[in-house]
Amino acid sequence: MDNRPIGIFDSGLGGLTVLKEIRALMPKESLVYFGDSGRAPYGTKSRETVIKYTLQDVRFLLKHDIKMIVVACNTASALSLEKIKENVDVPVVEVIKPGALTGVKSTRNKKIGVIGTPATINSRAYEKEIKRLDESIQVFSKACPLFVPLVEEGPEWWENEVAYKIALEYLSSLRNEKIDTLVLGCTHYPLLQKVISSVMGDGVNLVSSAYEAAKAVKKILDKNEMNSDEKNKPIYKYYTSDSVEKFKPFCSAILNDEIISVEKIDIEKY
Repeated sequence: MDNRPIGIFDSGLGGLTVLKEIRALMPKESLVYFGDSGRAPYGTKSRETVIKYTLQDVRFLLKHDIKMIVVACNTASALSLEKIKENVDVPVVEVIKPGALTGVKSTRNKKIGVIGTPATINSRAYEKEIKRLDESIQVFSKACPLFVPLVEEGPEWWENEVAYKIALEYLSSLRNEKIDTLVLGCTHYPLLQKVISSVMGDGVNLVSSAYEAAKAVKKILDKNEMNSDEKNKPIYKYYTSDSVEKFKPFCSAILNDEIISVEKIDIEKY
């Protein structure tokens, strides 16, 4: 048994979709979350900058004596995973492989769309992993750079007319390719799921890696006997690099919690 917390980080709010699934699947686990909203989005930054930010995020989480790191950011997973593993001695879970695997299992016509930040799409990380699993699948990728800042603006922007028009502009080409599965290659994107679904239509299955990442976390904990004790009273800590006043209500909306304590930190110190 290991009652130490699991550390989770993202460029902002999106990783909370992963945290929510982890909390539901493993209710006895304590969690520490850092959302780097002050420097979001990561997906438009250079590889060097993403790696720098990611390692700072990791160093902050390690200060909390965590037993595992969950990279709840597709851009960081695509560009920084090996660097993270070189700098830590705890298990690391990322979101791309679980999302790709679910996409492969979901498609019927072997046409999969992938949307993500420019950095994630340009890395071709999803395409490579999908092709590794099934080389006969056609992959159609599309960068959607406005989705992350749209989500970070708050819940009132997640289903409004502006969101729909942006989604229509981005996704029309994928709809024309007759895909039957769309991988949401950014943990922010599930918060736009209703808008994305309305554009793509009922015949397209949307895949979020959040639940599959949570299952990967549980598998590692079970395998290594690192689960928290059944009597453990879990503690949840939330941190942001931006305004607490802005982050807190968004956090509450995503997790359906009325009261959440959020602390602002200076991530540049790490």
